[in-house]
Amino acid sequence: MSTSPNGRRLLLVVDAPSLLHRNHHARAHTGMTDRAGRPAWALHGMLRQILEAIDTFAPDALVFGLDDRTASVRRDFYPDYKAGRAEKDASLVDQLERAGSLLDALGLATLTPPGLEADDVNASAAAWAQANDWNCVVVTSDRDAFALISDHTRVLRLINGGINGSPLLTRRSLHAMYGVHAERYLEYAALRGDASDNLPGVSGIGEKTAAALLAQLGPMEGVWADIDHNGGAAVVAVLDEWAADTGTRKIGSRVVKALTADGARQRYDFNVRMMTGRSDIELGLTPDVPGTPGLLPLPWERVSRVVDFLGDPATSALAQRILSTDPASAAR
Repeated sequence: MSTSPNGRRLLLVVDAPSLLHRNHHARAHTGMTDRAGRPAWALHGMLRQILEAIDTFAPDALVFGLDDRTASVRRDFYPDYKAGRAEKDASLVDQLERAGSLLDALGLATLTPPGLEADDVNASAAAWAQANDWNCVVVTSDRDAFALISDHTRVLRLINGGINGSPLLTRRSLHAMYGVHAERYLEYAALRGDASDNLPGVSGIGEKTAAALLAQLGPMEGVWADIDHNGGAAVVAVLDEWAADTGTRKIGSRVVKALTADGARQRYDFNVRMMTGRSDIELGLTPDVPGTPGLLPLPWERVSRVVDFLGDPATSALAQRILSTDPASAAR
């Protein structure tokens, strides 16, 4: 994988809860515990993937986003947010609550924004990279991060293959996957909905229709304006012309009917509000001040003491090599 194109410095942003959830389900069968006898398989797997990501991308700075587990602005606004998800296993909850302490003890930079989520840290990190002319890689399994992809930000979308077996999504690859440009992905998601967060989409607008609508007509602001002031005539004409050119069934009238149905605009606007990540969280990064949280290397003794507590000598040795030596980026 390319680490940091264009000679910019690189910020690696890790969605820690995403890694913990995936590793809990993948590693629970190991029953691994730390030296205090507490469950540690998800923490161990998360740390291994963090180390692999650092080794792969050689970042100049790192930030780890965590969810506020005591309050939720989104749930206050929409009590059914993420309703329907299975109740978390007690061992996973225990490891989620300990993750921040583990990362903080290592001297890494973690953020738990009040009432917010790791998704919001991802969005703020992407905005920080843009403002400071850095590159950014977001490590997550959450599709919401696709809306952050830009000339500065890429997303490593974690799948079953781990860090090196997961796709590194760019503007080009995102468009190839969904037929949607990165700057339109939030609108696409708002139209489609997100079942995992219990956010229904606009009825009658599926993934393919949403992609065609945005590809042919651009921002939804213009689509809504045509519906409001022209009855959707331009939407129908453009989509039907596209259908004729591609040899597919005309969908213009059906799309306008769906978008003008009772509650359609409200559903779309609601989803945009719920899905938009906060981009104004202060990251506390001071990359030009050596030794501040978020920068490597870390003291060998500290890494050894903290990671040894997980009880796996191989992981301890790997952590010491990757976290306690100058990152590869320093030699670029």
